[in-house]
Amino acid sequence: MNKYKAEYIDNVLTLRFDRIGQGWEQWFMLSGDRHHDNKYCNRELEEKQLRLAKEREALILDFGDLFCAMQGKYDPRKSYDEIRPEDVGENYLDRIVDHAAEFYTPYAINFALIGRGNHDANILKRFSHDIVSDLAKQLRKAGSNVVAGGYQGWVRFQFVMRKTVRQRILIKYYHGKGGTSAPVTKGVIDTNRQAASIVNADIVVNGHNHQNYVLPVTREYLTEGGKIKRNYMWFARTPGYEDGYFGRNGYDGFAAQQLGAPHPIGCVWLRLTYYEKEIKIELIPDLGG
Repeated sequence: MNKYKAEYIDNVLTLRFDRIGQGWEQWFMLSGDRHHDNKYCNRELEEKQLRLAKEREALILDFGDLFCAMQGKYDPRKSYDEIRPEDVGENYLDRIVDHAAEFYTPYAINFALIGRGNHDANILKRFSHDIVSDLAKQLRKAGSNVVAGGYQGWVRFQFVMRKTVRQRILIKYYHGKGGTSAPVTKGVIDTNRQAASIVNADIVVNGHNHQNYVLPVTREYLTEGGKIKRNYMWFARTPGYEDGYFGRNGYDGFAAQQLGAPHPIGCVWLRLTYYEKEIKIELIPDLGG
């Protein structure tokens, strides 16, 4: 893993990479909606891609709903048939955090950010229990520099090639809102809405609806020298690992009732390279079927 310096201030995570030269490369795993404690989380795929992250020395940026956390005693959404046996107990929320920490500890140094989603926010609101911060604390004890981020926020990459030459790439992330299916648009309609209100992001990442896309929005700009040029704002949506539809073969449950159709699972890889005096962006969906 390339050496970097991390700083987290006012909901902005800054990752600084020094001494960038020709051929430099850094991978990032963009993920969300892991729903890790869900009985139908596809942990086989999740672990496979985590091992790949370790192999690639990738930094992991997770954008909310790492937990499902729906099986608490006072949660109206609970279904005891969907709780994992190891999580059964009065201290249910402590159990899911401890078991997640045990699962992710081998990859602790890869985690840079764990954001919050609607499931995480619901637990904090209803029970005053910050399960995201609790997990981050445990991973930091295992050697991670991970921070607990917001429901939305920014990640700023800073690159120093020489003392006087610097570049940056900005990620705006937003967990998402509304329903979770978007069977027709896949949520792509959000890209133009966000492009109209987000000024200078290079990459915008959304999650929540369990769909997936990678899409560039082309922008025109005028240089200081009077030349008309184009650039791109890249949009990515991370699908997650909850696989309730195929876990129950479409028979019943939330995925069958609300989503109505199977959805993708997996993550999106971000590969940054330095070539011909600039940082190149490559976004690669990695779906498990």
